[in-house]
Amino acid sequence: MELTELGMDSWFKNHAREYCSAEQRIARVTVVERGQYTVRSEHGDVSAKATRKFMKATTSSIDMACVGDWVCMDNQDSEEYTSIHAVLPRKSFLRRKSAGKSTKLQMIAANIDVIFIVQSCHYDFNVSRLERYLVMATEGHVEPVIILTKTDLVSTDILQQLITEIRDEGITARIIALSNVTGTGLNQVKESMERGKTYCLVGSSGVGKSTLINQLRGDDTLRTQTVSTSGEGRHTTVCRQLFVLEQGALLIDTPGMREVGILAVNDGWMTTLMISMILLCSADLPIAATKMYVAVRCCRQSKRGHCTWNAIRIT
Repeated sequence: MELTELGMDSWFKNHAREYCSAEQRIARVTVVERGQYTVRSEHGDVSAKATRKFMKATTSSIDMACVGDWVCMDNQDSEEYTSIHAVLPRKSFLRRKSAGKSTKLQMIAANIDVIFIVQSCHYDFNVSRLERYLVMATEGHVEPVIILTKTDLVSTDILQQLITEIRDEGITARIIALSNVTGTGLNQVKESMERGKTYCLVGSSGVGKSTLINQLRGDDTLRTQTVSTSGEGRHTTVCRQLFVLEQGALLIDTPGMREVGILAVNDGWMTTLMISMILLCSADLPIAATKMYVAVRCCRQSKRGHCTWNAIRIT
């Protein structure tokens, strides 16, 4: 496999010359599970672990390798286990506030072109959560696409109501209505994916992400579980993993998220914005900032009658 098939381009090659020594090889992280990595190069997959020197040099957990990252590793063809010496700069990323009361940040994936935000039409549908995912995508410079799954469990009228509710909040991202049971919408997902580009699935547990990946791969690689008697799905995915699809696109699967924290970035510094603490209600923010993305709670009257979240870029 050529590195270009994993998404390598001239931008990463130029950075590799700076970060990787002549004795090291470039690889992409394809699996992250409990501090252990699997990386893939032109010679195939190999298990990997970060060196102590690299770990000591990192100032935050978000500087550690995550799925989708390009890394510098030992250049030994016969080795079954390798060491990660450096992580190349990221073109784009997805990260959130860690679950619970912690204010630490957690990397989800890196170097992504498109994020598929998956919500079920049945029990999982939540526009406020959807807006927080959109803020995450905006902050990480990732294009969002919304996938509404389990359309076979609702009527056509209900599906249209859900889409209208999304549009009424000013959300303009593309929406794909999908049923993993009937196959409706599957071709739209396939046709939206381009060779060499990286896509990432995010959403709550049980919304059909693993089933969708199996459909796109044409096999049953990922374990899935049947829905409960109420029609609600169950948690299945336990690690972050990158797949190379037959048509050449790359797809990252992630475990279901119970919480989606909101972040703000201003070049060299970062602050976690707690959802319940942001009370800014005006678009005319008295803040001098450059290239700054913030999550703003706009307390405007919507058809649902409550506050919503929006990503605002201050330039």
